Amino acid sequence: MIGLNITFISNFINHHQIPLCDEMYSRIGDGFSFIETQPMEEGRRNLGWNSDTDSIPYVHRIYEDEAACAALIKNCDVLMLGWTGQNKASLTERLIKERLDSGKPVIRVSERIYREGRWKAISPRGLKAKYEEHIKYKNSPVYMLCAGAYVSGDFSLIGAYPGKMYKWGYYPPLRQYTDEELDGMLYKDGDQLRICLASRLIKLKHPEFAITAAEILREKGMDFHIDVVGDGPLAIALSKEIRQKELLANITLHGAVNPDKVRDIMEKSHVFIFGSNYLEGWGAVVNEAMNSACAVIASSEAGAVPYLIEDSVNGLTFDNCDENELRKKLTDFINLSTEEKRALQRNAYKTIVTTWNAKCAAERLLSFCKSITGGTNYNTPKDGPMSIAKVLKAPGFIRTLKEDNHLE
Repeated sequence: MIGLNITFISNFINHHQIPLCDEMYSRIGDGFSFIETQPMEEGRRNLGWNSDTDSIPYVHRIYEDEAACAALIKNCDVLMLGWTGQNKASLTERLIKERLDSGKPVIRVSERIYREGRWKAISPRGLKAKYEEHIKYKNSPVYMLCAGAYVSGDFSLIGAYPGKMYKWGYYPPLRQYTDEELDGMLYKDGDQLRICLASRLIKLKHPEFAITAAEILREKGMDFHIDVVGDGPLAIALSKEIRQKELLANITLHGAVNPDKVRDIMEKSHVFIFGSNYLEGWGAVVNEAMNSACAVIASSEAGAVPYLIEDSVNGLTFDNCDENELRKKLTDFINLSTEEKRALQRNAYKTIVTTWNAKCAAERLLSFCKSITGGTNYNTPKDGPMSIAKVLKAPGFIRTLKEDNHLE
């Protein structure tokens, strides 16, 4: 085992973080700790997010054992710092500030800070807060893991983490299939085309794209079925429109189901439509759908998409959450030969099982931690987790005027 002590602190652990943490623990044993700063909300537990965290050996709770958690934060070789959900006066935030000021290595993990628009960076009050939290440490051993393709641009705008930003993301549980199983999941001539959407049914995720897709496929005389997984405030309106447009035989609304059931539905699908706009920090369902050998047709604005999908190679992307763009991309997919459809699916699966998974991320993260604590050069990979996070142009002010520009 590598002789490192690494502590990861965040609000609470969930099924998107456990695979990475398990990989870290398998490599450094008790040298890895995860500190929860608050209990998981009941709503997420009801969706099946709650794990039996009492049985996970590396999980600690600062709200139950302040002294032990304080020692872990202070004494670890590397502190990984996610979103804690704590106010600035809390014990957690005081301990974090002490650690940041100590000069010992800290690796931040963050989604976008200006997802509603980078014009917000001009706020004097906001800049003061960003200075205290980020900018003042630009010459310290504090690094940024960008959980989304547009994160690096947000931090570059304020001059934070120069030359110290790396690609990162979320790593849901990995499912691996035999060649025979994978072949059975790929589209074949004569198959009913199976499409899946899975998200909360809220505006930023554009669940109405299920109806858009159904209308296109019906117009073209395709044999198809669409599974919509999730619940939310748009559920009633969506159900009503499906009835009005006589699509009940083609679209099934499953409501909220647990994560394992979502994956089971994905495995039976050939295509996954992901319509989230720029307010989506990452979008772990993209990982899951690609792992399930779905050809993902995805909005390029969501954080995961530029990192995970190369257009026409392992999926298809469309801009501005534009319905006409979606129509074009879905039509492009329909017009592909069977083997071309299968190649997209196969390449999507390969992307996850070879690169964008917890095992690869943990190996690269540990290599990075070893380099920053040992004073050696880090051998930066060309792509994937822990590669350089290049600055990408994010949707601009005009684009934000075309959406309900607030998080739900």
